[in-house]
Order: sequence, then C-alpha cells, then structure tokens
Amino acid sequence: MLIELDPMRQELESYKEPLAEVTRALDLESKHQKIEELNREMEAPDFWNDADLSARKMKELKSLKDDVEIADKLKNSIEEIGMLMDMANEEDDADMVGEIRLMMDQMKEDFERVRIKTLLSGEFDANNAIVTLHAGAGGTEACDWTAMLYRMYTRWAAAQGFEVEELDYLDGDEAGIKAVTFQVNGENAYGYLKSEKGVHRLVRISPFNANGKRQTSFSSCDVMPELEQDLDVEVKDEDIRIDTYRSSGAGGQHINKTSSAIRITHFPTGIVVQCQNERSQHMNKDKAMQMLKAKLYMLKMEEQKAKAEGIRGEVTDIAWGNQIRSYVFQPYTMVKDLRTGEETGNVSAVMDGDINLFINAYLRWLSLGCPDRNAMSED
Repeated sequence: MLIELDPMRQELESYKEPLAEVTRALDLESKHQKIEELNREMEAPDFWNDADLSARKMKELKSLKDDVEIADKLKNSIEEIGMLMDMANEEDDADMVGEIRLMMDQMKEDFERVRIKTLLSGEFDANNAIVTLHAGAGGTEACDWTAMLYRMYTRWAAAQGFEVEELDYLDGDEAGIKAVTFQVNGENAYGYLKSEKGVHRLVRISPFNANGKRQTSFSSCDVMPELEQDLDVEVKDEDIRIDTYRSSGAGGQHINKTSSAIRITHFPTGIVVQCQNERSQHMNKDKAMQMLKAKLYMLKMEEQKAKAEGIRGEVTDIAWGNQIRSYVFQPYTMVKDLRTGEETGNVSAVMDGDINLFINAYLRWLSLGCPDRNAMSED
C-alpha cells in the first residue's frame, strides 16, 4: 500500500462533485443538440454562399465542440487517475506516483480553465475586446509604463491564442506610448479582459529620474466589447466632430502617406474615439463610428445599472486613489489587485503576460457579487 497516494486520492475525490456542477453549468445536452443542428446546416448546398455567416457558424461549432471535449477529457482523466492509483497500490509500484502527480496537476489545470469559462455568462463576454491604454500622471515615466502594459497585454493575448489588431497609436514625447487602442480577437476576449478596466499604478525607481528616486506613475485601461455594426444607437450629426489626421503608428508603407486617420469627438459625453489602422479614411471612419456606438451603448448600460443599484459613477481621473491594481518594483516586488486582494511577488512573470491569476480572481469575485474587501488600502 502506497501511503503517498492517500492524500492524492482524497484530492481526486474532492473534484468529482465540482466537476458534476461544472458539467451541469455547461449544459452539455443542449450543446450536443446544437452541434447536430449546425452539422445539418453545414450539409446544405448554400451554406458557404454567405462567407461571414458560415464563418460565424464554424466558430460557434468549434466552441461547442471544445466545451464537450474538455468536459469529456476531465471525466476520463479522473477515471484514469483512479485506475492508475489502484494499479500502483496493487503492484506496490512507487515509480508510478510521479506520473500520477503529473496527471493530477494537468487535470486540475484543465478543471480550473473550464470552471472559469462557466463564469463568462455576461451578455458580451464571448465578444472580441477593444482595449485603450492612456498614460496618466507621471510624464515620460507614465508613457513608458503604458508601453509596458501594452506589451503585457499583447503577450497575454498571444499565450491565449488570440490575435491583436492595433487600431490607434500615439507615441510619447520622449519615450513610450501616450495612448494606444487595440482589438483582441478571440472567443471570450472581452469576458476575460473586462477585469482590466481601470487605473493601473506603477512604483519603481524610474530610469528617467537622474536622482534614482522611487516614482509613482499611472496608466488607465478602458475595455469594451466589439459590438455589431448595426447597433441601434442614435448618434446625431450635431453631437459629433470628425477630424482627420495623419497616421502615426507602425503600419508599413501606407502609414503616414495620407491623412486617413479619424478622430470622432462626442460632445454630450466627451467620449473621443480614434482609428488609423484601416487602409482608407472611409474604413477608419466606419470603425471609429462603430467604436463610438459601442462606447455609448455600454455607457448607457452602466448608467442603468448604477441607477438600479444606487452606486456612484465610474472614477475617471488617472491618478492616485483610483487604481484597481498596483505593480511595485521597488523596494520589494509585488503586484496586487485592490478589488479581489489577489497578489503575487513574481512581477517579471506578470509583465510577461502572466495575468490569468488576476483575471480568474476577478471573475470569481464577480460571481460572488463583488463583496467589499478591506484590500483597498495600499502598503
């Protein structure tokens, strides 16, 4: 009898009921039915006539199959691990303990990924995400911090298998980025990245400070879902100003040749959207208008929610006291989310895009109704 397996067996048993709950949340029966329905649609001779519609259907089919496959994989993994434990005990084979441990770790990782996905039930969670970073208080240091955050998010997106499309880019005066807007394309991109909306605070010894003193700087992150172009939001001509300007970001030979970039200012709300990524002024205008309508729609939803819940509006100052997360490089290393209390000392991993611990903690926090924490104070 291998006593090393006893705690692992208990741990394995503890996953059976949570797995059953996750499986119920995934509603696999309806997913199987939908898969069959989509497969029948694909057999129709005119299925591929509408390229956009067929692409959306294929994307939906893949998502449904992925959910079914991972649920089956988890169920099979638990059964297989249990069988290996029995075999190891019968043969008194201690060499199998390491293999079982590895399988347990993989099973737990798969389970956590599926469990988090069941929390993505918001209206727009499955959509692509449009992210805007703005340098705040801190001058050149803040612009450099914004560039670091941009790198962090693009590396995170790549690790998730998402695609990043840069929509607008403004260099800092001396270094870094004043502002950048980019779109993250992939299933549930908005559901994950909505956790990042807010002010991000950096504390470090600034390379731009000749005195070598610690400096605090800020950057804001705005996240909204990409919404359909035919969104029913009225934008009056007299309420907006449309400006054209020369593209300034990296974009190949076409960039900087013409004033094709578009900036739309919405006077009633003060919302400003910009796009310089597309190859024509017309396409940039369409994309910018789509972004403006999405922002207005989301603003309306947030106002309705705030009114219903009796909560105050969103804080917009990009400065001290409004941050959602702090990144401390000196005199110690720590990244801490002030809403959930989640923290880590591995700053370098976070800046390399390892932010899933914060995203997952935020989704769990949301599922519990955003309980108030005493974590809002800083060290």
